[in-house]
Amino acid sequence: MFKEFKDFIMTGNVIDLAVAVLLAGAMGLVVNGFVADIMMPIVGHFAGGLDFADMKMVLDEAVIAADGTVTKGENAIMYGKWVNAIINLIIVGFVLFMIVKAYNKTKKPAVVEEAAPAGPSDNDLLKEIRDALKK
Repeated sequence: MFKEFKDFIMTGNVIDLAVAVLLAGAMGLVVNGFVADIMMPIVGHFAGGLDFADMKMVLDEAVIAADGTVTKGENAIMYGKWVNAIINLIIVGFVLFMIVKAYNKTKKPAVVEEAAPAGPSDNDLLKEIRDALKK
């Protein structure tokens, strides 16, 4: 059983999958860092210095005691985080599109082989045999 497991793990498909998963995780960190640390500040700048994550609609104000402690937290719909998520999705999708486009340019174009000319059909061969027998 251990030998079967070892053979399974050491096949090319499993190793390729493991490498792909690790690279995808690393790529995700790079892309998320690019979006959060580079693109979102630019988007915020063009939005007038607005940080979308702070946007909310307060349903119930926080209750603060006389000594300054919060006795009941604020109840708010944090729609700004959702707007951030949508902007992140668009930026990540665009970045991945550009990566795939660049990768596709590095690949060699597939050589399309022309199909061999079709030979005579069975009926044509039978007709030729018939004609040869008649002679």
